[in-house]
Amino acid sequence: MAMHRSALGLLAFLLLAAAPISTRAADCGSTASPKLDWQECSKKNLMLQGSDLEGANLFSTDFSLTDLSGANFKSANLEKATLVRASLEGSHAEGANFAKVEAYRASFANIAAEGASFAGAELQRANFGGARLAGVSFEKAELGRADFDKAVLTGVKFSFANLSRADLSNATFEGPATFERAFMFLTRIEGLDLSAAAGLEQAQIELACGDASTKLPLGLSAPATWPCPAEHE
Repeated sequence: MAMHRSALGLLAFLLLAAAPISTRAADCGSTASPKLDWQECSKKNLMLQGSDLEGANLFSTDFSLTDLSGANFKSANLEKATLVRASLEGSHAEGANFAKVEAYRASFANIAAEGASFAGAELQRANFGGARLAGVSFEKAELGRADFDKAVLTGVKFSFANLSRADLSNATFEGPATFERAFMFLTRIEGLDLSAAAGLEQAQIELACGDASTKLPLGLSAPATWPCPAEHE
């Protein structure tokens, strides 16, 4: 019996020794600070306004309903984070990674997010009013009914994004945007100067909602269905 227990103990030791060394566990109980690790932590329904989270690891962190207005997310990794109905209004997120976040009805109003990535993100009904979005990627993002009122977009990539019913009509395009294969069903583009836009095709324009003041790239023309009727939700 003693030998049997000894053998089992040795086996357990060998299995532990052979197991890969795990990375440092996230410190979910720590207060907000630069470069912290809140990976996969739950930070739901909290008041975290003005928090300094520069360079933080926020991979898959749950920020549902949390107030993060005025926070610093510069160079932070928020990939796959949950931001449903969260507020990041007025925050700084230059170079941040928001790829594949779930951010239904989140507010990114007045955010400074130059060079950030929202690739593959779920951003239905998100508010980007007044946001500064130079060099931002929205490639393959879900942007149904997203609002870009008074946002400044420079070199933004909407390639393969779903822009159905998104409102870009009051945004300012200070540099060429890319719309390759973007789905633009009833996308509001009234009054926009898209003459330098890349990747736009006539089929997209036929689906979108522009007006006589919308400027299109050379070779594209306004369809007879413009302007679209006002939408009432």
